[in-house]
Amino acid sequence: MKATTHKTEMAMGAARGTVVIPAHNAARTLGVCLDALRAQGVPSSDFSLIVVDDASSDGTAAVASRSDVVVLAGPGTGPAAARNVGARAATGEVLVFLDADTVPEQGWLRELVAPLAEPEVVAVKGRYRSAQRSVLARFAQLEFEWKYARLERAERVDFVDTGTAAYRRNAFLGAGGFDEGFRASEDVDLAFRLAAAGAKIVFNPRAVVLHRHTEDLPGYFGKKVRAAYTRTLVYRRYPRKALGDSYTPPLMGLQIALTGATTVALPLALARFPLARTALCTALTGFVLSVLPMVRRSITSDPTLAPLVPALAFLRAFAQGIGAAGAFAQGMLQRRGDAA
Repeated sequence: MKATTHKTEMAMGAARGTVVIPAHNAARTLGVCLDALRAQGVPSSDFSLIVVDDASSDGTAAVASRSDVVVLAGPGTGPAAARNVGARAATGEVLVFLDADTVPEQGWLRELVAPLAEPEVVAVKGRYRSAQRSVLARFAQLEFEWKYARLERAERVDFVDTGTAAYRRNAFLGAGGFDEGFRASEDVDLAFRLAAAGAKIVFNPRAVVLHRHTEDLPGYFGKKVRAAYTRTLVYRRYPRKALGDSYTPPLMGLQIALTGATTVALPLALARFPLARTALCTALTGFVLSVLPMVRRSITSDPTLAPLVPALAFLRAFAQGIGAAGAFAQGMLQRRGDAA
């Protein structure tokens, strides 16, 4: 314990860096985030604070405009470009990214940068928690916990998302930063790029932020469609990752396939096509079996949510299937256009 504490103190004592928050129409949540940072000494002589107002129309810049916060204008083309704007203006050895809809818990920054005391560590991923009690938010947190458990078992971490993350600034800039061609999943693309170059990435579950998960059904569905679309684009560059990475359970891909099979088999079964009913029952049975790990986790952590997990997982997988199909269609159209 003493050795760990010493390393943490070394990391905080030696580290100099910048916290970057991209913010688009974040006036409602940004103030609480900045207050939580101030409570743990950010900005300070060690860590400066940059908010990139990415073409907001709701007063985000006014909320960010505090005497000790640097406010920059983003191009309004998405979080990848906004984060790159902040990264280029940042100073120090460590580059920390935080989303505007998070509230860092006490000790978050100390824990996030602590693994960087080891010279070979290039990037660190933190953890989400949620205090929300809506069904969708609780399901989203359950899914995060399922993935965090996979990260904690991983021999080698190859995944960082930027809701709460730290990088060595020279490694981040040396890798070219975020690919601004992505409107989402640009952080996954960078993590795969760093991992492919041999970089060591660490997950620290003690670097915790409270995150506000999407609570309305259309918003949740749309978010999953968009995420699956951009993740599929990333998988074109790293096809082996489609089979699973240190964060994403392979069962999620199976669930998307089984949901697609169910969607195709259902109208055929209703039309009494031969073997369609057997195919439908097989797909549904396989899907329910694939969801059992999440159901068991929910029984332990959130028992009243457990009966709803299969239906919510089906909804999520259906949305992801739409997003993935859209990416495949876009790829086919692009190849056809290139051939012409």
